[in-house]
Amino acid sequence: MKEVVLHVYDVTNSDSEKTNNTILQINRIFKDRIGLGGIFHSAVQVYGEEEWSFGFCETGSGVFCCPVGKNPMYTYRERIVLGETECGIAAVNRILRELNREWPGHSYDLLSRNCNHFCDVLCERLGVPKLPGWVNRFANAGDTAVVVAENTAVKFRQAKTEIVNASRVAYRFMAGLAAKNQASPESPGNNQNIGSPTFQGAWFKNIISAGAKPSSSGSTPSQDTDDGTPPRRQNSTEQSTRL
Repeated sequence: MKEVVLHVYDVTNSDSEKTNNTILQINRIFKDRIGLGGIFHSAVQVYGEEEWSFGFCETGSGVFCCPVGKNPMYTYRERIVLGETECGIAAVNRILRELNREWPGHSYDLLSRNCNHFCDVLCERLGVPKLPGWVNRFANAGDTAVVVAENTAVKFRQAKTEIVNASRVAYRFMAGLAAKNQASPESPGNNQNIGSPTFQGAWFKNIISAGAKPSSSGSTPSQDTDDGTPPRRQNSTEQSTRL
C-alpha cells in the first residue's frame, strides 16, 4: 500500500483518571469545537499493518511500531490519509533504519522533539504532506513561549549591563564634581566622604536596585540569574501554551 496514513490518539497515559478526562475535555473543546488543536500522539502507517512513532527511553532508539490503531497507552481518535509515497518497500525500510539511528530515545523533548515532530520528518522523507497544524499546535505554542522568554531574559540582562555602565560614568562625573568642590567653605563636612569606597559601594547598590525593579506595566521580568538561566515567567508561558 503506497498510501501514507496518520493515526492520531488522545494522550491519556496518565495514572490519574481525572487528568485523562481533563485532556479529553481539552481536546474536545479546542479541536472538535474550535479547530485549534489539543494534546495528541501520532503515528504513521505505510506498507503494512504497523504504525511508526517515537517516544522516550533511556537507552537505544526511541523509534517503535505497534499494530495500527492499537497503541495501548493512548485513546484512538482518527485516521488521516496524507497521500501516496513514491518510495518502494525497500526505500521505506531504509528510511526507517536511518530514523532509528537519528532519533535516540533520550533525545525526546515534549516541546521540540516529540512523536509529532518525528512523524513530520518521516512524512517529509516519504514525500507526502506533513501533519495538519492542529496535531502539534500546543507543543509548538509552548516552544514559541520558551523562545520568547529566553529572548526577554537576554534583553533584560543587556539592559542591566547598560544600567551598570551608565552608573559608573555618572559616579565618576559626580566624584569629579565633589573633588572640585571639596575646597569650598560652603559644605566641607557634607563632601568629606563623597569619593570613599563606602559611598561608592552604597551608591552602586542603590542604582542597581532601582534598575532591577519591574516597570509599572509588568512587562519586565522581576528576577535575573547569574548563571544565564532565563527568569521564569509562569503566567506568560502558561497562557501561550493554552492558545
